[in-house]
Amino acid sequence: MTSHLPSSPPSPIPTAGVLRSRWLALVCCIALVVLGLAWELVLAPTGRGTLAIKVLPALLAVPGLWRMRLYTYRWMSLAVWMYFTEGAVRATSEGGLSAWLAGIEVLLSVLLFVACALHVRARLAAARVVPAEAGLAGPPA
Repeated sequence: MTSHLPSSPPSPIPTAGVLRSRWLALVCCIALVVLGLAWELVLAPTGRGTLAIKVLPALLAVPGLWRMRLYTYRWMSLAVWMYFTEGAVRATSEGGLSAWLAGIEVLLSVLLFVACALHVRARLAAARVVPAEAGLAGPPA
């Protein structure tokens, strides 16, 4: 007896913009993890290095960014503002190497936000195109 279950539609091939934003997000996220660990454990440690735990959200996002999970890009575009805020505060309140590291953190967090936003936007645009090409689009709104 053969099964007549509906087959799932083929997943669309990622566009060049989706792939570029994925790589930018991955590089920035991994760079934030490396920067945070190096900053708190080696370059300019504060206390016993317990602030290194701040890299945990970015570290948890890496597998989802790699697998192109849309949900990960969405929540990371919100979580990245923690890194931006920390970098902005420490860039203006500390001096020397810590201020430079904070400036790099601000730059990486803005780039990560832009990459996540572009990725989500490109994926949603690609999802609108696929039904239209298949003749499944509804009436124009």
